[in-house]
Amino acid sequence: MIKEPLNIILTGASGMVGEGILLACLANNSIESVLSIVRKPTSRQHPKLKELVVSDFLQLDQWKQELKDYDACFYAAGKTSLGMKEDDYHQLTYTVTLAVANVLHHVNPDLVFCFVSGAHTDATETGKVMWARIKGKTENALTHLFQANTYHFRPALMKPMKGQTQFFGYNYITHKVLYPVMSLFYPGCSLEEIAKAMIVCSQHGFGKQILEVKDIRQAASSYQS
Repeated sequence: MIKEPLNIILTGASGMVGEGILLACLANNSIESVLSIVRKPTSRQHPKLKELVVSDFLQLDQWKQELKDYDACFYAAGKTSLGMKEDDYHQLTYTVTLAVANVLHHVNPDLVFCFVSGAHTDATETGKVMWARIKGKTENALTHLFQANTYHFRPALMKPMKGQTQFFGYNYITHKVLYPVMSLFYPGCSLEEIAKAMIVCSQHGFGKQILEVKDIRQAASSYQS
């Protein structure tokens, strides 16, 4: 499985993780084009970038024609579970994700789906931590749908990309202060490493479908432009 260059679909570019992955992909020679699915239009412009404005991701099937002929989806949409009720978090994390995934799988049966999950996700779906249980349920459903063409990324501490605009002040504080200190105690990787690891998985495959931080860094280190 060697796909080069890649035409990818990205979700979540309005968030910190998705924006970092987008910037890394736009700067990467292995990416030919990026279709960014957004709920509201942005002002970002780049020769590789095209935006598809979809106000309701549950209605994505209305844009099937625009979604054809893509190699991979880098799915980084989502929100923290802090302050959310379980039903709302389940709707956003599981229901919406699977709705998007089903449309993309129908349009592009060989598409590789790279899902941004989280450290300590509960693949048994039986634990007491709500978000981990729902993330695990989502991972399992995606694997059932895409089979070997699914990769789940479980980052913990993440270093943002240079030039990010999401979350005012977060970029500077994390990049210059928190990340260097916290990475001494917690496993961490950069958003650029996550993007490179996704590219490697999409082009060549990887020995694991669930990538913890050490696996993300290993996959990223094997990237060759």
